[in-house]
Amino acid sequence: MATTLISCSHKTWTVTEASSIKIPIDSSTEQSANKAYEAYLQPIKQQVDAKMNIVIGQAAETMKGHAPESLLSNLNADIYRQAASAFLGQEIDLSIVNLGGLRTVVTAGDITIGKVFELMPFENELVILWLKGDKLNDLLQYFASMGGEGVSGLHMEIEHDKAINIKIGDKPLDKDKIYTIATNDYLAGGNDKMVQLAMHEKKQNTGIKIRNMLLNYIKNETQKGNKIQSKLDGRITINQ
Repeated sequence: MATTLISCSHKTWTVTEASSIKIPIDSSTEQSANKAYEAYLQPIKQQVDAKMNIVIGQAAETMKGHAPESLLSNLNADIYRQAASAFLGQEIDLSIVNLGGLRTVVTAGDITIGKVFELMPFENELVILWLKGDKLNDLLQYFASMGGEGVSGLHMEIEHDKAINIKIGDKPLDKDKIYTIATNDYLAGGNDKMVQLAMHEKKQNTGIKIRNMLLNYIKNETQKGNKIQSKLDGRITINQ
């Protein structure tokens, strides 16, 4: 009897080179478009456009997101804290919004449903965290090193890339206190280098989509006869 032994080994592949090209999606690509598929999509596009172009409010002025604080980030952070407070039935200490998550500029004038989808294209949800003060301090030191972030419910100064004179509400930050924080589920997982948020003592999921929260806020303010507006109040300042 003869026995044949076969040795199997798995090949390991290593990427040694990669390249990419930018393909613009504009009028120059029309010539290669699938006309039959375009015709199929046209009625669907018309239905979507009709919904996205519905005006739900008016922006009093153009709002952009930038550090150390901005009209757009202040507005969003305030809405986060307001919605979380209503959900929990008590005042939330502070809220945190990542500037990178604000994906467009809200220009003065009509605010459409489509504009809110541009601002928040993701399926993120509102969450409430309970975080100890020492972890919060570390997080705010990181914000200072980045020049600021979107916050509500706190004031702090940045000096030599360090956060100083931090106040939550009107009281100095207490490293031993547990603070309630409204944010989104993406940041709650420690993403965008906000690792301290993942070190929370407790987390409460609300099931509220951030996009729906923004839509409801704008609609409610419009029903009251108010324009959507924000203000700069020195919640984060940089000492020269």
